[in-house]
Amino acid sequence: MFRLCVPLLAIGLTACGDEAVHFDRAEPGEALSAGAATVMKFDQNAFSMPSANLSPLRRLDFSVGNSFFRNPWVIAPASTTARDGLGPLFNTNACQSCHIKDGRGHPPEGDASNSVSMLVRLSIPATEAHADVVLQRGIAPEPTYGGQLQDMAIPGIAPEGKVRFSFTTHRVKFADGHEVELRRPQLDITELGYGPMHPQTLFSPRVAPPMIGLGLLEAIPEAALLANADPDDLNGDGISGRPNRVYDQVTGETVIGRFGWKAGQPTLNQQNADAFFNDMGLSTSLLTGNSCTERQVECRAMPDGGEPEVSDKILSQVLFYTRNLGVPARRNVDAPQVLAGKTLFHRAGCQSCHTPQFTTDADAAEPELANQLIRPYTDLLLHDMGEGLADGRPEFEASGREWRTPPLWGIGLTQAVSGHTRFLHDGRARNLMEAILWHGGEAEQARRHVLEFDSEERTALLAFLESL
Repeated sequence: MFRLCVPLLAIGLTACGDEAVHFDRAEPGEALSAGAATVMKFDQNAFSMPSANLSPLRRLDFSVGNSFFRNPWVIAPASTTARDGLGPLFNTNACQSCHIKDGRGHPPEGDASNSVSMLVRLSIPATEAHADVVLQRGIAPEPTYGGQLQDMAIPGIAPEGKVRFSFTTHRVKFADGHEVELRRPQLDITELGYGPMHPQTLFSPRVAPPMIGLGLLEAIPEAALLANADPDDLNGDGISGRPNRVYDQVTGETVIGRFGWKAGQPTLNQQNADAFFNDMGLSTSLLTGNSCTERQVECRAMPDGGEPEVSDKILSQVLFYTRNLGVPARRNVDAPQVLAGKTLFHRAGCQSCHTPQFTTDADAAEPELANQLIRPYTDLLLHDMGEGLADGRPEFEASGREWRTPPLWGIGLTQAVSGHTRFLHDGRARNLMEAILWHGGEAEQARRHVLEFDSEERTALLAFLESL
């Protein structure tokens, strides 16, 4: 199924089936990106607020979840039994250390001792011998280091390695002669703690994404996502989005993925459990044991914090917190320059993947998330983004060239919240225009449209994106 959107720019709108999107004026409620859950906060704390429609009592539950998200976990055994069991191998000791202020991560700087808010996924090409693990994990893990490089460790255990980034550059020219320098990252992993890696190891560096609106994305009806899928490009627009199909640890079934850079996780709870397990070395009832591989003997022999280290109660509290982080309202939605940028966004065809709006399910996991008209600017589907952005690493049904469309809501507050403007899955883009110009594959036509924009149009497009 797919929607055919016909540009009618001469009269200021686009027709999408029975819907019409106006460009010459803001739509009613357009500033409320998360419906009634939208928050009015625009400073460094803009991504850390509870959904606006949470009751005072429910805000207390939000605060409890926040404490387990924010505060560090410690090495076992410890007197702090509620939050011990860190490691033995890990990437960080607190969720907030990667998702700083609940915002976007970045690649390590040149003198960084660890990568902190960026991690490196690992795998090898799958064979029939890997069928069972690929069914559940979507990848064949690297035999010695597993599915993720962990560059920190508790005392007495060697970290798996150190991550370094360098860049090569090239320039892209617009039709009017304006040039932009793009940086291509070069990944270097040194000081391997457990011997050489498999010679065919596949690497995928990924920065921590923003945490806002995740419960609302989870509440989008599956039928609404599938309505935007067009895997065979039946409408001939060059866009062939499709859902990833992934393993649900609770039901044991293959379902639609929604979370992660390749939509490799089906639910927010499983995403959280995976982060506890792989990022901090903490077990849950979903993912038991530890993340040490069979070849990391000393690691497997270290004390743990009990089984599970993250109790179901704590996991539930963190789930409530991550489901209810509010999305800030848009700014300047009526500004002429922003409206002009909105027109250009649609003229270039960006909305073909960055779907502007959905209505959440009446049967959402939390009542505050139900029946909300939201504007996330994502379809949560996989798209081939071209060789320039390819990591070459499959994940479940996602190919090495495919990525899930990231939501754009809140993107204009990245600098305010995170103190930087590093975009894309590996943080290579230093600003929004660089991120646009890295688009290829299914987005190549949109990229070419943008390259035709003059200085005034480029400024308007960026003003629109920064209003989100």
